[in-house]
Amino acid sequence: MLHPQSSVDKLGFTEVKELIKNHCLSVMGQQMVDKIQVMNNYDLIRKFLSQANEFKNILVNDAPLPIQNFFDIKSLANKARVEGVFLSEEEFYQVQASLNTVFSVIGYFNDREGQYPNLEALFEHLPIEKAIIKKIDLVIDAKGKIRPNASRELIDITSGISKAEQEARRKIDQIFKNASSSGWTADGSLTVRDGRLCIPLLAENKRKLKGFIHDESASGQTVYMEPEEVFTLNNKIRDLEFERRREIIKILTGLTDELRPYIPLLLSYHGLLTKLDFVRAKALFAIDVEGEMPDVVNKPGLKLVNARHPLLFLNFKKEHRTVVPLNVQIDEGTRIVVVSGPNAGGKSVCMKTVGLLQMMLQAGLLIPASEASTMGVFASFFVDIGDDQSIESDLSTYSAHLSKMKEFVEQANAKSMILIDEFGTGTDPQFGGPIAEAVLESLNHKKVKGMVTTHYSNLKIFASNTEGLENASMLFNNVEMKPLYILEVGKPGSSYAFEIAQKIGLPLNVLNLAKSKVSAGQKRVDTLLVDLEREKKEINDTRIKLERQQRQVNALLAENEQLKSYLEENKKTLIRDAKQEAKNIILNANKLVENTISEIKSSNADKEKTRDLRENLNRELQKNTIKPEVKKPAVNDDELKAGDWVKLNDSETTGQVIEIARDNVIIAIGELRTVAKKSKVQKVSRKEVPKEIRKSYNSHSSDMASFSPEIDVRGMRTEDALGNIERLLDRALMMGFGNLKIIHGKGDGILRKMIRQYLKKYDQVDRMEDEHADRGGDGITYVYLK
Repeated sequence: MLHPQSSVDKLGFTEVKELIKNHCLSVMGQQMVDKIQVMNNYDLIRKFLSQANEFKNILVNDAPLPIQNFFDIKSLANKARVEGVFLSEEEFYQVQASLNTVFSVIGYFNDREGQYPNLEALFEHLPIEKAIIKKIDLVIDAKGKIRPNASRELIDITSGISKAEQEARRKIDQIFKNASSSGWTADGSLTVRDGRLCIPLLAENKRKLKGFIHDESASGQTVYMEPEEVFTLNNKIRDLEFERRREIIKILTGLTDELRPYIPLLLSYHGLLTKLDFVRAKALFAIDVEGEMPDVVNKPGLKLVNARHPLLFLNFKKEHRTVVPLNVQIDEGTRIVVVSGPNAGGKSVCMKTVGLLQMMLQAGLLIPASEASTMGVFASFFVDIGDDQSIESDLSTYSAHLSKMKEFVEQANAKSMILIDEFGTGTDPQFGGPIAEAVLESLNHKKVKGMVTTHYSNLKIFASNTEGLENASMLFNNVEMKPLYILEVGKPGSSYAFEIAQKIGLPLNVLNLAKSKVSAGQKRVDTLLVDLEREKKEINDTRIKLERQQRQVNALLAENEQLKSYLEENKKTLIRDAKQEAKNIILNANKLVENTISEIKSSNADKEKTRDLRENLNRELQKNTIKPEVKKPAVNDDELKAGDWVKLNDSETTGQVIEIARDNVIIAIGELRTVAKKSKVQKVSRKEVPKEIRKSYNSHSSDMASFSPEIDVRGMRTEDALGNIERLLDRALMMGFGNLKIIHGKGDGILRKMIRQYLKKYDQVDRMEDEHADRGGDGITYVYLK
């Protein structure tokens, strides 16, 4: 499946396995990591990926899994198989602790039934036999020591030892007291020699007491004697201790016999613990490299979105640098991608990233790429990276490459992935190029998929004219002479040989001599490639600029729509109120006219009275006459400042000036912001502004005054923390704040990773930085907004 087998080392897969092993809690888990292999069974790959993804979700979003003890109960079970053999107290404690972990884990998943189906399948149909725990608990305590009441005989023996020790102590204390009062003892107190409690006697008094001398001082002036009465009692204690040991062995042997029927079940429990440790290690590694589970399809091919090399990602993270993400697609239309470009431009890293991530996926590991990626399954891998010359086999570098090409052409098929670095090098380019082209044509004819890197112009031309092959180049800044590490599919890239030589200081005469030896046709090709690189970069920069402008236009359109909606709503309200007021005026006027006519009639057309009534009628009607509006002249720069109230000339809308920008003013209308020309607004006094508008603006200003761009999410679950941060970000953007301070603590760094990964999705976020090391370091993140 892997050709050659050393491919796992050259692509970095062995290093990945070592990093996963570092997360294992047990030797059994590490042994499983050693057995990780690249698979081609689609169902197995999906199952292992889903298990790792579910465990990652537990570590990031759920309560901790109760995994505390991992012991090798398989070896203990095999030991217990042998008749007459017994497990020690420590070994029974290991079985006890492991079983408690197993039952806690099963209970954890039972409480979340259906939430983690692939992990639940690990212990599906596995019985919970708590009788084993109960039997062990009767004999072994929580500290792993045998209980004093494990049997009736052990209780009696333990009690006898205790009484004998008390009697021996009482006796020796009495003898020591009498000897001291007689002046026989040396300075000091009772001491232990050879495990026996002894009295320190002056050497000249050793005949005055009967007993056994265990030791003497270096000077010979003091002897250490165990009195005869105590000697007998201590011998009795020693006999009881031997008897106690025999009873413990008897108890442990009986307990081992009771455990023996459960050995097959113990082995099943051992398998569960080993698999959990293994999957946990894979999930922790996925968190380290920000691994995700892509869409997996049962056919060869791939579409990587924002992919990163995991080992490079971890190294850069230590240096607080960022890996440039890779985007590439290999399918039936684009089977082989031919990557060209300058040396040290990232061609090999790009190809190794594709190969390593494909191997990781087919080994059941989450990969550092977007969830939007799609990964297929390849039946075999053919890899040619580095120099494989062999002294023993008498193979030169080029011979070694040719041997691999022979194997690739003969054995690779449509389900194979090929990865060839520096295709065709190692011999005269005049002949190596055509041979490489022929090999590439043969592989393409067999519909093999993969990626190759090259500097050969004939391969670039062949790829551009051949269906199934696609040129790609690593972008290069030919002004600053720096690689950009961005893969651009569709066009070949220049090697920038002369430009790089000039930058590193190769003498000008040597450089000119070299240029004179290059054919005119080759010069034109390389110049064309350089021009294409420059044009691609300019187009890419223009595209990014246009996208940014389009986002701004979309935001302004949305704001205008909101403003239009707001104005339309106010317009309807004003018209409705005006109609109602007009209706009231007409009703009142009709009543006034009717009353006036009635009074004129009742006064018998008296002229004086009639004139008074007409004047009164004119006065009342004059009150409802609308005076023509006199347009106020546009305000000058000196007359308008931030905080002034203004009215739009073409509407009755009133707002407050936030900022003045040349000929424009930025106006706050409630929660909305709008921009208008100075000539289109007129300044109004505060009294002319309706109370409702002033009130709403004051309320908004109060919100801004009370707003704090700082949040503490320590102790929160990830979902709650992200929700609170999202709301804070929304308010900060609406109120125009430039940065936020997020306090998340250090811990394992998981919450910090998830917060930063989440905030990267927002275009409005410019960058994120750690707090100064003296003020919290990476326990605090500063978010700077655009």
